[in-house]
Formats: sequence, structure tokens, C-alpha cells
Amino acid sequence: MCLYEWVSFFLRMGKCSKNESIIYMFLLTYTIFEHSMKLTPIYCLILLLSATFGLCSCSNHELTKLPKLIVKHHSYSNPDSIQLTHMDLDLSVSFEKKQLEGKVIVHFKNPYQIPFLILDAKQLTIEKVMLQDSMETSWSLSEDRPVLGQALVIELPKNANSVAVYYHTTAASEALMWLSPEQTSGKKHPFLFTQSQAVLARTWVPCMDVPAVRYTYSANIHCDPQYMALMSASNPQQKSATGHYHFEMNQPIPSYLMALAVGDIAFKSLGQNCGVYAEVNVLEKAYNEFTDLPKMIDQASELYGPYAWGRYDVLVLPPSFPFGGMENPRLTFATPTIIAGDKSLVSLIAHELAHSWSGNLVTNSNWDDFWLNEGFTVYFEERIMEKIYGKSYSDMLASISFGELQATLKDLMANAPGNTKLKLNLNGRNPDDAVSDIAYIKGSLFLKLLEEQVGRAKWDAFLNKYFNHFKWQSITTEQFIDYLKNNLLNAQKDTVNINEWIYQIGLPSNCPKVHSQEFERVEKTALSINNDSSLIQIDTTGFTTHHWLHLFRQLDPSKIVSRMHVFDSLYHFTQSGNAEIQCDWYLLCIKNDYAAAYPAIENYLLHVGRRKFLKPLYEAMIQTPDGLTRAKAIFEKASAAYHAVSRNTIQEMIANAKP
Repeated sequence: MCLYEWVSFFLRMGKCSKNESIIYMFLLTYTIFEHSMKLTPIYCLILLLSATFGLCSCSNHELTKLPKLIVKHHSYSNPDSIQLTHMDLDLSVSFEKKQLEGKVIVHFKNPYQIPFLILDAKQLTIEKVMLQDSMETSWSLSEDRPVLGQALVIELPKNANSVAVYYHTTAASEALMWLSPEQTSGKKHPFLFTQSQAVLARTWVPCMDVPAVRYTYSANIHCDPQYMALMSASNPQQKSATGHYHFEMNQPIPSYLMALAVGDIAFKSLGQNCGVYAEVNVLEKAYNEFTDLPKMIDQASELYGPYAWGRYDVLVLPPSFPFGGMENPRLTFATPTIIAGDKSLVSLIAHELAHSWSGNLVTNSNWDDFWLNEGFTVYFEERIMEKIYGKSYSDMLASISFGELQATLKDLMANAPGNTKLKLNLNGRNPDDAVSDIAYIKGSLFLKLLEEQVGRAKWDAFLNKYFNHFKWQSITTEQFIDYLKNNLLNAQKDTVNINEWIYQIGLPSNCPKVHSQEFERVEKTALSINNDSSLIQIDTTGFTTHHWLHLFRQLDPSKIVSRMHVFDSLYHFTQSGNAEIQCDWYLLCIKNDYAAAYPAIENYLLHVGRRKFLKPLYEAMIQTPDGLTRAKAIFEKASAAYHAVSRNTIQEMIANAKP
């Protein structure tokens, strides 16, 4: 045996687990004895002592005793004891391995000298943990649990204020969506994007994955030079020749707002402080759709105070993105399904922009308080749309939302009435259960009621004060109620029934009335169609996307079943390029067994990954004769192109369906 072989064994033992090291120890010992006749006794003794030392030193990261682990608001972390202040990321992007690899340096304050830092980790491979003086420290991972993942427990010596965690992601890391070229719009290059909300940041960065914890971050991202990397931070506007990108986020954010995208991306400016990113073949269409963005930023700032994040850019993602948008600060992620060619769906951008105040500037402290993010944002979105496009347009949006809320309430009151409360109890549940029209629409109606009670001028002044008072903070529902009572309602009698709105099920009787004059016309048209009037005679002059959506929802499927082909031949809904119209039309097609639309429906489900559209279509299909078989067949072909958020939802729906 040569010295090189011995060194190789020794080094491998230092990096492996204890069980693996025992195997290496056996092999090394066997080799020594096999060659003992050829080696001097002293050399054999040195090798045995060295091997024993290697075995004793291996796997020394494992803690001999774990602290008691407490799960609080879907997190193992200990922010009540240790304050996380900043994170430095250094990651390499490998499309070949579908892996992020590198390290994160976690900076913190530990005033009570707590001996353990606890981070959330899920579907990650932790390699080692180093202290700031480059010495390794002991660490352990707890048992893996659904939704929560694992606790990464790191031993801290006295006066430690940072640790470096070396790790890489795995194929199971749910926040990461690795797209093949075929899954992109351009069809030539792969694409990566993250989706961290609600508790998926821990699947690509070890962190305190709870919105109550806010921190600044910086990052160095290394990728192939033919791609551009972007984050929810300061961003480049052109590709780097080296493939190295540096990012800074100087305002404190919660972990769910950390975001990364890498792909063949280009940029086009929309104004002084905003622009659009997209795949090259989508860029021009996206630019034309979002030309009102500078105006939106100005109007939003006039309403509720200056925009606080420097730039506001939008990245249009490939179709597999599971949501309409994600409000990552400085870089909203948006679905391509909002590009309709007529700006009729840009309310989604107004919604994500509004999050720059409600959600990003002032954040729900935990997912039980999700309505604080979304209820405020829907209200703010409608105010932005009213200022730019007029009250008539805003009223249509509100009316459509109210109709969707009614459908949600009907379902939840029958099956899960507790989920109709604004303040939820998600203990032991997936925080994605909070994502429903309740948080969004019921929340916004509560704020409209407050506006009606005190008047718009007084209400707007209160909201300006509220956003400024709590900026860069995460708050609870109870903190909002206290601030509301002390700064708006004062000692007045509670005429809005705060407790009923927030803590009781259903929709209170004093809910604001939602009315749209434009939709009165639509409802008359729907009544005419339901009464068997000729489709050729109906007047659809000036119909926008929202007019059509409201019409579809007012139609009696049984009254239109024999005229689906005529309707389609007149307006070409089956081949529409508007994703919202397609979804609602396809629902009618499924309910009426309009077989001519089935190939288009399947194509839609294969190429659209937005959960808002997928869920009702699969649900409707499952409820029809032989629909479950069709749904399973389509899902089997489509699931690889869906993000985990959408895939898990549809998979569970199909699994629970009764044949």
C-alpha cells in the first residue's frame, strides 16, 4: 500500500458518515494486514493510529444532544432568542444537475448567548457548517416532516455572530422550477425560477422561514454566460460576459420574498424607475401590455405614500408559473396569461404593485394573518385601477371578485366553515390553505366598509399613516385592530362589527354592496340568451374581457347546451388567445359536453401552469361521466410542466375523486 492510497482513505473518511467510515476503516485495516509482511512494524502502527484518528474525527458535526424543538407558525427556527439580520448567498447554478450549490452566511445577534441557532431546511443536502473564524462547528438535522421539513440545529460558541452553511439543493427542492427548453416560450434554452411563498424558501436556502423574521441580503450568483440571473434585489439590465452577478437587497424582507430567476432573459425600459424582463420572443408583447406601469406607480404613490423600493420591474415567466403574480420586491414575477393584447388583464400588475405597500412594506406576521397582505392589496388594486381607468372599470373588477367570493363561500360553508374567517388557525395545516377568496375579497370588503364608515378622505389619511408607522415590520391581526381603534375609530362605538368580520364565519350582514352598471347590461344579455333568444341578435358592442366573464357566469348551461357550436362560431372562444376567457368558456364546454373543444382544452391544460385556471377545469372535468379518466390522462402528460404548487393541488384533487 502506498502513501497516496492511505491519504486518499483518510480524506474520504473525514467527509463521510460514521457508518461509511466504519466500512473505510475495515478496508484500510484489511489492506494494512494484507501488506503487513511488506511493511515495517512502525509503518503499520502509524497507519493504524492514523486510521483510528480518522474514524474518531469523522462525522463530528453530529450534535450529541438536540435542544427541544418547538414548531411555531410553520417554523422550527428560534427568532425569539436569536435575531437574524443579514444573509450572504454564494450559489452556482447548474442546469445539467438541476442544482444550486454553494453557501449562505447567516449573520445574527445573540444577546442571550443561546448555544444553538435553529434554521428551517427542507429537501437540502447540508455539507458542513463553518464559524466566522473558519472553524467547523457541530450541527444536526431533525426528523423530516411533511410541509415543515427539518430543523437545522447549529451549535454556537460564545460571541458567535455568523455561520456559513455549505449545501446544495436536490431534485425534490419544491421552490425550484427547472424548465426544459420545451417548457419555455422560446423553446431553445432552459429556465429556472423560484417560488418561495408560503414556506418553500427553506427548500433552496436554509433560513428562518417565517414572515415575522425580516432581514437584508446580498448574493453572488454564478451561471452560464448565455443566461441572465435576476433576484428580488438590485438587478442587471443586460447579460454578464462572465456569468457572474451580484445582488443587494438593502431593505429588510421576509424569506418568502426571496426570489431567483435564470434564463435567456432580455430587458426593456418602461420609464425612469421601471421596466420589463422576459424571454426574447415575449419581450415586445409584454412591453406593449405594460406601458401604463409608470402611471400606476405614480398613482399608487399619490394614494398611500412614496414607493419605497427604488425600482419596480416585472419579469414575465414561462407558462408553468403557478400564480398570476408574485410580489417579489423590486421584481414582480408575472404569468404570461395576462398578456391579452388589449391591457384588459393588467389589474394583476396593479395588484402586485400594491403589494409594495401592503405585504412587502407591512407584512403579515404569520400565515394565520394572511388577509393583512391580500385584503389590503385587493382594496388598493381597485383604487389604482379606478384612478387610471375610471370607476366603471373598477366596479366591474369588484363585481367579478364578489361573484367569485360567493362561490367560494358556498363551498366552504358546506365543507370547511372555519376557513371563511379572516383570522385563521393554520396550526398543523399547510399554510397554502389560507390562499382563497376569503383573504382576498372578504378582506377587501371589510376595508371598504371601514371607508364607508369614516369617509374616503379620512380613510386614506389613516392608511398613509398605517403604512408609514409599520413600514419594514411584520404585524399580527391584533396589532392592526389596536392601531385601527386608536387611530381611526377612537372611542366611537364599533359600528363595523370588527370581531364578526375577523373572527366569525361567513359574510356579515353589513357587507358593502357591490354594483356595476356595465354588468346590468351583461345580465340583460344573459337573460335574453337563457330565454332562447337568437345569439346573432345579442348586442356585444364594446365588450371587454370582464363583460364576457360575467356573461359566461350568468348563463344557464342547460339553456346553451344546444347552441354551443353557434356561440363558438360567432365569437371563436375555443381558439381565443385570452387565458381568462378560455378558462371560463372551457368550463361551459365541459359542463355541456361540447366535444369540439376537448382538444383545445387539453392543449390549454398542457401549456398553462397557473393554478387559478387549472383547478376549476380539472374539478369540472372530474365531475362529469368519464371525466376522471380524461383528467388523469391529461395530468399524466402535463404534470412535469407544472410547478409543485399546482401539481400538488391537482394530484390531491384527482386522488380524492370518487370514480
